[in-house]
Amino acid sequence: MVSSDQRRRQLAREKFERQQQRREEARRRSRRLSVIIASSVAVVAVIAGGTYLAMGDDDKKDKSDASASASPSASPSPSESSEPEPAMKIDKKAEYTMSLKTSQGDLSFAMKAAKTPHTTNSFKALADKGFFDGTKCHRLTTQGIFVLQCGDPKGDGTGGPGYTIPDENLTALGKAGADGTVTYPAGTVAMANTGQPHSGGSQFFLVYKDSKLPPTYTPFGTMDDVSLKAVKDIGAAGVAGGAADGPPKKAVDISKAAVDKS
Repeated sequence: MVSSDQRRRQLAREKFERQQQRREEARRRSRRLSVIIASSVAVVAVIAGGTYLAMGDDDKKDKSDASASASPSASPSPSESSEPEPAMKIDKKAEYTMSLKTSQGDLSFAMKAAKTPHTTNSFKALADKGFFDGTKCHRLTTQGIFVLQCGDPKGDGTGGPGYTIPDENLTALGKAGADGTVTYPAGTVAMANTGQPHSGGSQFFLVYKDSKLPPTYTPFGTMDDVSLKAVKDIGAAGVAGGAADGPPKKAVDISKAAVDKS
């Protein structure tokens, strides 16, 4: 027969064993939770790392895009390049002047047909039919390169005359340096293009401060001093919204364009 003392000791032992069992179960739960948490942290870390790498790639892409955008690009759609270039009608030995009446004053630049016959002929043909009238200079850059870009009938950088003209006079500014660029001096007027050879259309850019660019943009004109000062003033006013690349804060609307023999 079990005495009362033995019974108490047995109950105490059973209680102790139950406590130990509960503690062991608690430790197991704690270990499982730790594993789960560690696994979750690892997954989050991997996701976060992937996000960081993705952001890094985007950042690289942004920088690449920024670099690409810091060029006088023009991106007409394929349908914009289906017509033939205008027939040659200019005097290739003569000089011509292109005059623009704009909301920021009159601008003009000289063109030497002997060096850029296709470009000069195209601009005269376009001006004669009023192609540039009612258009605007849609883009100003104030960092990296310093240009005012015009000649797009759509006003968004994607328009053109429906044909392309060959690159010309690309060696006029000298041999490219180690960085692959040459200096387009302030006052230069050059053709924008899609980045591909012989892809110029109607878009052109006015350089208001020395700018380093690859020698792939046909330099075909030179602004007079009054015009250069006017474009410098447009550049000094900056880009609408405060960016470094976009529509000029001082809107430049072209009411009339003409190309005449000098």
